[in-house]
Amino acid sequence: MTRPLRLYEDRLLPSDPVQRDIARALYKTVADLPIVSPHGHTDPRWFATDEPWRNATELLLAPDHYLFRMLYSQGVPLERLGVPSRTGAPATDPRAAWRTFAEHYHLFRGTPSRLWLDHSFVAVLGIDVKLEAATADHYYDRIGEALASPAFRPRALFDRFGIEVLATTEGAEADLSAHHAIAASGWGGRVITTYRPDGVIDVEHEGFRGAMARFAELTGEDV
Repeated sequence: MTRPLRLYEDRLLPSDPVQRDIARALYKTVADLPIVSPHGHTDPRWFATDEPWRNATELLLAPDHYLFRMLYSQGVPLERLGVPSRTGAPATDPRAAWRTFAEHYHLFRGTPSRLWLDHSFVAVLGIDVKLEAATADHYYDRIGEALASPAFRPRALFDRFGIEVLATTEGAEADLSAHHAIAASGWGGRVITTYRPDGVIDVEHEGFRGAMARFAELTGEDV
């Protein structure tokens, strides 16, 4: 038996009635303003190619380290979740990976991940039952149907959400080819990069030598 999924309108506001009224009034003044995202967890290649996502696992589970790290900490192997390794994506069936996620979704109670996922399920995808083992396939199919439509292509969602500017995060050794492609495409969305030099300053990281070599090649400097 499925259980309904409903969002409480004041779920992010204070429990005190007076404070909640103030918070509602403040939120109302900014609710419809454009979004300026200084740290968006998005891949710029999404907007460079504007290709559709293939399934729920590819979009929501495998790329999200907040999700798969939590599950890994509870004993779920990463390969069961469709998480790519250094050798590439595992052979895990994406539907099977999503079922594994659904079976363990209760672990995310009270977390920001659960908060935003439930919001996305209801407000963006129109799903009205809770995610659990019994509804895993229903979710997978509904999300897959949505992602196949033009309205759920990356650039269409960018416009739908009212995003004014979205900043992605790239390492010092990144060639920014996706950002160059976005700029050359003529699309009006503003996606910018932010500089994250972790890869070339952490000398103890196993990938430090390779990152420095790529950084030297990109800059034409002897580093």
